[in-house]
Amino acid sequence: MATRSRSSRGDGRCARTLRASFRDATALCRHVAAGVLIVMSPAAPAQPETASSAAARLIQASPTNAQAALLQPFTDTARSDWHYTPRRRTGVAWRDMSEAQRAAATDLLRSALTENGLDKVRAVMALEIALRELETFGPSRDPENYAIAIFGEPNKEARAWGWRIEGHHLSLHWTLRGDEYVATLPQFFGANPARVPRDFGKALRAGTRVLGEEEDRARVLLASLSPRLRAVAIFDARPYGDIITRNVPRASPPEAKGVAFTELSGAQQAQLLSLISAFAEHLKPELAQARLVRLRAGGLDSIRFGWAGAVEPGAPYYFRIQGAAFVIEFDNSGGNHVHSVWRDFDGDWGRDVLAEHYRQAGPEHRHGTR
Repeated sequence: MATRSRSSRGDGRCARTLRASFRDATALCRHVAAGVLIVMSPAAPAQPETASSAAARLIQASPTNAQAALLQPFTDTARSDWHYTPRRRTGVAWRDMSEAQRAAATDLLRSALTENGLDKVRAVMALEIALRELETFGPSRDPENYAIAIFGEPNKEARAWGWRIEGHHLSLHWTLRGDEYVATLPQFFGANPARVPRDFGKALRAGTRVLGEEEDRARVLLASLSPRLRAVAIFDARPYGDIITRNVPRASPPEAKGVAFTELSGAQQAQLLSLISAFAEHLKPELAQARLVRLRAGGLDSIRFGWAGAVEPGAPYYFRIQGAAFVIEFDNSGGNHVHSVWRDFDGDWGRDVLAEHYRQAGPEHRHGTR
């Protein structure tokens, strides 16, 4: 009972810390973005554009053949076919877009992301510049091989539609009703190299870490644990070679491992929630806050933090944060190559929200597909 009471007292402080972290998103990788600013509009519009109007403008700016690739059916099968390795992507790639298409696509991104979040997307794309020189098959790396796809028919009255941006080490998915975002998951960010080893022109500087904030907050939490709690948190001597949920259409809860939220001090609980916030700070504040509300609804007491592999920097490791409704994974099995993902067991692609909508709408209600 004493542990639970401590958790209860710390809960309010933790929530305030997490909300503050969402509001005060850290500036991220802006210098990296300089190398690929040609891909996206560099300045935000004076008046923010709605998601549906930005999507409609992208459609209108696309020639007929591009529209056929851009517009996809709003089905579970189409939307859950995703991956984070280099491959041919559904949708229209940045390299194939006109200036008008790129401007509209950038405004679509801005409907969900902060400017720092947009920089984070640019930074992941820019890492392809480093891979061109670091890998034997580097010439195939392309910082503009990232595609936008729109699912369904976007308009402010639409009952349901969605879109995504996807390419190597990036897969962000969005589900909306009209202009209201009802789901922002699944979410995948990767970084290779996780720490840039040297300068690559003006685009990438030595020491850049696109996902460094996530790693640093996790290490602060791990270092704060007592020997007893650290022994509970470190549940395996080796990482697993990748995130264990991979790219499955529906993620299942991994075995619950690691140290429980209720076992942490108030300061450690705040640090864990700050770590969680690092995986949402690219989002507009209201969307990040919606994730917090959902996370809290699943119960903070259900959350566990676990670690696998080495604890010294530069060596292979893995950590995950898991609750009743979600899992966050962060894998660096190669030592300098990160994969991270946030999955919602019932809410990826807004499945639970849309299922409730369909139940309320009745059996005759259908959404149009292309």
